[in-house]
Amino acid sequence: MQTHIDAIEIIPKATHQYTIIWMHGLGADGHDFEGIAPELHLNVQDHIHFIFPNAPIQAVTINGGLKMRAWYDILERSLERKVDVNGIHESARLISTLIDQEIKKGIPAEHILLAGFSQGGVIALHAGLNFTQNLAGIVALSTYFPTINELDTSPKSTPIFMAHGILDSIVDIESGKAVFNSLHTSNHQIEWHDYLMEHSVCADEIKDIAEFINNVFKD
Repeated sequence: MQTHIDAIEIIPKATHQYTIIWMHGLGADGHDFEGIAPELHLNVQDHIHFIFPNAPIQAVTINGGLKMRAWYDILERSLERKVDVNGIHESARLISTLIDQEIKKGIPAEHILLAGFSQGGVIALHAGLNFTQNLAGIVALSTYFPTINELDTSPKSTPIFMAHGILDSIVDIESGKAVFNSLHTSNHQIEWHDYLMEHSVCADEIKDIAEFINNVFKD
């Protein structure tokens, strides 16, 4: 069992008051979203500790067993039929450890936000909605949620931002929309955005993410 996860970090310029932990997608690494931090232009930007964890290196079944950074194994092309649940649990545990480390530094849980793209979005949703305390928010981009049935029936008040590309050929938009509908029906505080793009991030999306974070990073 892995006990440590390495990460790319952007140290706050002023007093550390908030933390954003942002998970990359399959085959990428912590540098993948490092450049998005200055593009957000957040109101409390100078007080945020950005953490971009590197997923463990492991064999990915659908890629012929090739080893790459992955939060969990992808067992078959149909993302939701056969799922590496143990891998999701293990990566979510590592992210929960990062959250605990920030809390030990004096950052309250409600000042900590999880974000993730694709595979990283799965981990953001699983770790964030199963964490013992409410967080500032969860940003889940171009993703799905195969372990949604494991959630406690009583929803947390952690706000959720979901976004997806209409032309996404990797994670079908209907998979993301189904997650939104399920969480919305369960009375989670959640919002949905979609954009004319593929499996990626666009400028309009970044603006909407920034607005969401500015709204939740308030005392």
